[in-house]
Amino acid sequence: MKKLYRYFDNKNILITGGGGFIGTNLARRLVSNYNCNVTVADIRFIDWYLEDIDRKLEKIRVDIRDYWRCLKLTRRKDIVFHLSANMGGIGFIVINRANVMRDNLRMNVNMLEASKENNVERFFFSSSACVYPEEKQTTPDVKPLREEDAIPANPDTYYGWEKLTTEKLCEAYYLDYELETRVARFHNIYGEYCSFDERGKAPAHLIGKALLYPRVRFTIWGDGRQTRSFCYIEDCLDAVLLLTSSDIREPLNIGSDRLVTIDELANMIIKISGKYIEKEYIETGIQGVRGRNADLTKIRQLLGWYPKYSLEEGLERTFTWALKNINRIDWSYLLRSIS
Repeated sequence: MKKLYRYFDNKNILITGGGGFIGTNLARRLVSNYNCNVTVADIRFIDWYLEDIDRKLEKIRVDIRDYWRCLKLTRRKDIVFHLSANMGGIGFIVINRANVMRDNLRMNVNMLEASKENNVERFFFSSSACVYPEEKQTTPDVKPLREEDAIPANPDTYYGWEKLTTEKLCEAYYLDYELETRVARFHNIYGEYCSFDERGKAPAHLIGKALLYPRVRFTIWGDGRQTRSFCYIEDCLDAVLLLTSSDIREPLNIGSDRLVTIDELANMIIKISGKYIEKEYIETGIQGVRGRNADLTKIRQLLGWYPKYSLEEGLERTFTWALKNINRIDWSYLLRSIS
């Protein structure tokens, strides 16, 4: 599959959010597989995430809520992967409404404008499944969400409204300025280098709880019957690189179409851990929409992409990575919040 991505050879590439989960994995993939110059930019870094490839990239600590810093960052860049966002799991984005919307819109506008001013060849924007209307996600046996379902709009979070607004802004920048934008709607991506703090998502938190059990309780927010689909990071990266190197400007779902309950997800992780773990349910815990699944028809037709890794395989790889790095990962959030 590497030959399909020769588009990235000899390119100057910027990854905003390069210190985060997807940004770290994308940087590692690019420097390992392509003859390109990679710059990662973020407001903070976990140094050991990139320590083995530090010499192969440029790392810049920067706050891209400042437009002039964005203008400097994008100079002489061919491709911008804009992954920066003030975001987290459902518990984080539901509570931090104004901060999330304000910060992200500011960063998104700054990066689009700076990329236009510096004649960036291609601009990738990481959108989210949170753009889809709340009324289409009210039951656990939800119908898979198609890209066209996003309009008429009614996201259930302000984070979703911000993402949808920026999708239209990407479209406008292409129509008015011919900035080549690519948009992916991520559906619950998980894998190595994921976050275990307050910004972490269900797979990471459940893996962390399993690793730390019985020191911490293995809690599940809600009744566990809410449903989601989960996509392993390596599959996600394949799709991101295919989409970015393609001529497809419309938003595409990147995720899995295998629907599971959160309870089933927990059981898979418990089985991988090899422990006897007693689950506890926090009925008052924030759980978001009742069900969410991805329709992958369009990306399969347009790009020939479909996830290769099963959920069990991806979870086992992620669990093994976390276990290997158990003494390096910062567990303070899980220890503080559920012990």
